[in-house]
Amino acid sequence: MSTLHGNLSGNQRRKMRSAARLYAVQALFQMEQSGQTVEAIKGEFLNFRFGATYEGAEMQDGDVDHFGQVMDAAVNYQAAIDQATDRALVAKWPIARIDPTLRALFRAAGAEFRDKTLPPKVVITEYVDVARAFFPEGKEPQFVNAVLDHMAREARPESF
Repeated sequence: MSTLHGNLSGNQRRKMRSAARLYAVQALFQMEQSGQTVEAIKGEFLNFRFGATYEGAEMQDGDVDHFGQVMDAAVNYQAAIDQATDRALVAKWPIARIDPTLRALFRAAGAEFRDKTLPPKVVITEYVDVARAFFPEGKEPQFVNAVLDHMAREARPESF
């Protein structure tokens, strides 16, 4: 945790970490679509999205450290995360065929499953909430829950 966040309440830190997860999914999506480097995308998000005012609404401030950790792990371990996602998906739907937002979400969550200090069930709950933010009317949150549950049980069987 950054020293700048030392005086925040636990609830404020949780909200900032949740915001960092949402930003990470957006950033991973943008990275895939634009072909920009992880450093360029992280810089853009940190300088122009975290806490910025956009169309009259103030964007949530995010946990900068957590955002960076998720982004770096998602990029550094993308091949392994994508393979784990493929194993969790139905055979007819490899990761390359799914919605790019979901692909970014699975990569971010997969990055967090690598962190042994985070309970997998917390990671699943957080990313199901992210799915609800992107797909408020669809069945995607249930799909995300099922895929992430499979991925978590594979990555961290001792937690179940």
